[in-house]
Amino acid sequence: MTSVAEKLQRKEQRRVATKQVRLKLVYVDFWSVVKLSFLIWLCLGIALVVAAALVWVVLNSTGIFGKLDDTLQEILADPGFHVENTFGPVQVVGFALVVALLNTVVGTVLGAIAALLYNLSVRFTGGLLVGFQNS
Repeated sequence: MTSVAEKLQRKEQRRVATKQVRLKLVYVDFWSVVKLSFLIWLCLGIALVVAAALVWVVLNSTGIFGKLDDTLQEILADPGFHVENTFGPVQVVGFALVVALLNTVVGTVLGAIAALLYNLSVRFTGGLLVGFQNS
């Protein structure tokens, strides 16, 4: 009697013929790269805004702003100074939104430039050789 494990062991011992395919990447579609880079930078921008809001909430809930207020009031001798007036949740999220918007625009433009440069460089280099293997 043979067990299932012995049958599986015999199957693994057989050599499977692997096929290899080598292709050259000689063209990258410009609009596909622009759309993909826009979506990637948009997702990163959303993550930046959420992370900034979460960091502010954590700092506020741990009381860091209160301790910082006390320290700066002693140093500046200004009892009316409050850190939350300068770094409130609206200011922090607004700044994160502006940075995310700028990152999205710049990242999309850089993706477009990279696609154009790759398509131009293919004329000199012949393209990128990519190998695929069936395993």
